[in-house]
Amino acid sequence: MDINTVRGLSTVFVLIAFIGVCWWAFSPKRKKKFDEAANLPFADEEQSQQSARKESEQNRGE
Repeated sequence: MDINTVRGLSTVFVLIAFIGVCWWAFSPKRKKKFDEAANLPFADEEQSQQSARKESEQNRGE
């Protein structure tokens, strides 16, 4: 087994790993989870706006 055989096998292994990661990332089963994760920053923003409104309402009542 020479270096060219090792290089060839490593290329095949990396190609298989790349295809596996692509299949995992674009699998229809995971679409819902990825969509939820993509919207997490916006959910935090809405919560902070709601808490700011509550604080301003409480300050007006005092």
